[in-house]
Amino acid sequence: MTVGISAAHSNGLINVLRGTNYTAVTPYLRMHTGDPGSAGTANASAETTRKALTFANPSGTGSSAASAVTWSTWAAGAETLTHFSIWDASSAGNFIMSGTLAASLSVTNGADVTITITTTAGTVAS
Repeated sequence: MTVGISAAHSNGLINVLRGTNYTAVTPYLRMHTGDPGSAGTANASAETTRKALTFANPSGTGSSAASAVTWSTWAAGAETLTHFSIWDASSAGNFIMSGTLAASLSVTNGADVTITITTTAGTVAS
């Protein structure tokens, strides 16, 4: 399974430890019907619209939930969503990371689909 942080994003975060600036981005959510793969482009949903995410301040446990995003009238027909990818642009752009939904979601054409993503940085020392 290849879900996780992209190599480019990982390198950018590591470079912060070297005193190199890493530019903040506006993250955009893209849905998938299977593992997005290492480039974030595999098994893409037929619904091509990416939704901007707004994350809350991180908690003390290294996680943050994004505000829910909704696709009004899902335009991709019937499919089952299982994964997501996050990008730095509403179209094209750079793949940042991917993950698996807590539960698969069956969607149909014309339905409203709402997704909330929570990201976790990893184990926090305590």
